[in-house]
Amino acid sequence: MLTSLTGAANVTLVLADDTLPPGARAAAAWQECRGAATPYVVHDADPLAEVAAAWTARYDEAGAVGDLEVAVTAAVARFRRGEVDLPDSLVLLDPDGWPETRRHWYLGVLAAAAPARVVPIRSDARELRRALQSLPTGRWWPEPSERLLDGIDRVVPDKVGLPTRGQPASLRV
Repeated sequence: MLTSLTGAANVTLVLADDTLPPGARAAAAWQECRGAATPYVVHDADPLAEVAAAWTARYDEAGAVGDLEVAVTAAVARFRRGEVDLPDSLVLLDPDGWPETRRHWYLGVLAAAAPARVVPIRSDARELRRALQSLPTGRWWPEPSERLLDGIDRVVPDKVGLPTRGQPASLRV
C-alpha cells in the first residue's frame, strides 16, 4: 500500500531493507529520511518496534523475563546516538484488526504521550493520501525522545493514560 505513494510530487517513500533487525531497519530509514528534500517522508520502520514487541509480549505473557528492559536499553541508545528519532506523525494502518495489546501500545501508550501524533486509518491508498494531506498538529513527543520510555515496564495496557502514582508524567493525558 505504501507504494501507492510512489511518484507523488511532495512525498519521498523510504523502504528500508526488511531483512534487517527492527532497530537497524529504523536507523537505516532515519538516515534516508534525513536526506529527503520533500515535505513528507513516509516509511514503515518504527523506531520503537522492538520495544512495542517486547511490551506486548510481556502483557500477553509470551515474552521472556528481561526482554522489555533489553529492548528499552537498545532503543534509548539509538536515540542518544542520533540514529533514530520519532516521526512527526505515526500513521497506523487498520489498527482495529490488530491484537488488543498491540493496539494498547500504539493507541494507548504512544497516543497518551502525544495524542495528535498518532493517526489511525483504514488500510486504503486513498485514505492514506487523505491522512497525509490533513495531519493534525498538537503537542510534540516528550523530549528527549527516550523520556517516553521512562518507567514503561510499569505501564499496564488497560491503565494507559490514567494518572496513577509511579507512572511517568509523559504517559498521562
